[in-house]
Amino acid sequence: MAFSRLELWDDSGFTYGRPKFTVFLWFLVQDTLFRFSPIPCYGFRRWLLRRFGCKLGEDVIIRPRARFHYPWRIEIGDFSSIGDDVWLYSIAPIKVGSHAVISQKSFLCTAGHDYHDPYFKTVAKPITVGEGAWIAADVFIAPGVTIGDNAVVGARSSVFKDMPAEMICYGTPCQPRKPRQGSNL
Repeated sequence: MAFSRLELWDDSGFTYGRPKFTVFLWFLVQDTLFRFSPIPCYGFRRWLLRRFGCKLGEDVIIRPRARFHYPWRIEIGDFSSIGDDVWLYSIAPIKVGSHAVISQKSFLCTAGHDYHDPYFKTVAKPITVGEGAWIAADVFIAPGVTIGDNAVVGARSSVFKDMPAEMICYGTPCQPRKPRQGSNL
């Protein structure tokens, strides 16, 4: 007999945060108008996201193939950049600071399941990416993680715990390796 009893799956406490029609409409808009908008139409994509409750700072750059699961749970600061094929899986809130970069194919995952629970209860925790942080290509960030200000997370890292500010961090599992040095303009 299987440990998990998925016919009794427990999604108590989960809410879309908006009516189901709004969720459906967002998914439709994201997979059409957003995704097929020309690359330089950053303002148009910001406009669409704001219509669905995303809090965006000044001149945020969002590539057309980025995925925003529930934009009303996402906040991105001024002059930040979200690359192609980034997935912001916002079952819980995601906050990205100003001047931060999230590079292509990275996955910020705010939810998982309790594998000890035979009812597979959903567990959701927010993610925070600090100001000036750089999440390099193809990084996985787990629920509840905070990336400190000006930290760098190296390509293909898997981040399961908080990473400190102003450090270069990489690996699977991700670990702080050395200070990030450079000029503060």
